[in-house]
Amino acid sequence: MSIAYKQKGEYVNIIVGVSDMKVSNDADAVLIAYSLGSCIGITVYDPVAKVGGMLHFMLPESKLDEGKAQKNPFMFADTGIPGLLEAVCNLGAKKERLKVVVAGGAQVLDQKAFLNIGKRNQMAVKEMLSKHEITIDYEEMGGNVNRTIKLSIRNGETWLKTLGQEFRKI
Repeated sequence: MSIAYKQKGEYVNIIVGVSDMKVSNDADAVLIAYSLGSCIGITVYDPVAKVGGMLHFMLPESKLDEGKAQKNPFMFADTGIPGLLEAVCNLGAKKERLKVVVAGGAQVLDQKAFLNIGKRNQMAVKEMLSKHEITIDYEEMGGNVNRTIKLSIRNGETWLKTLGQEFRKI
C-alpha cells in the first residue's frame, strides 16, 4: 500500500486481509484485520523499536496443503507465525520485548463444530508462540462472533471490536 499521499501526522489504515501479514515501523500506520471468524489475528509490537506487525491466518497447519503453504505461508499458523516474527525482527524488534495480542478462533460458520477450525487455530497459535518462547499478553478467542483488531504502530495501542459493539482499547 502506498502512503505517499498522507498528510503529516495523519493515520493510515493498512488492511491485513485473510492469509496476509503486514509489518511496519511507520508511526502513522494502523494495521487492521477485519471480520476474524475462525481465522486468527495476531498483533506483535516492540515498544522500544516501535515496530509492529499483524498476521491474519486461516488454517492451523501447512501440511493440510503444502502447495498453498509454499505460495502463501501466511495462510497457516505454523508457517505464518515464524514469518511474522522474522519480519518484525528484521525491522529491529526483539522477540523478548514483544507485546502480543491474539483474537479470533470462533465457530462462526461451523456451529456444530464439525471441522473445529476455530479451536484448532486456537491450539496452533498457542503452540507456535510457546515454541518461540513468546507469551500472549491478551487474548480473546472462541465463541461464535466475528472480531476486528487494530494496532497502532505509534504507541502499540490495540483495539478490538466484537460484532455489534464499538472498538475498545485493550
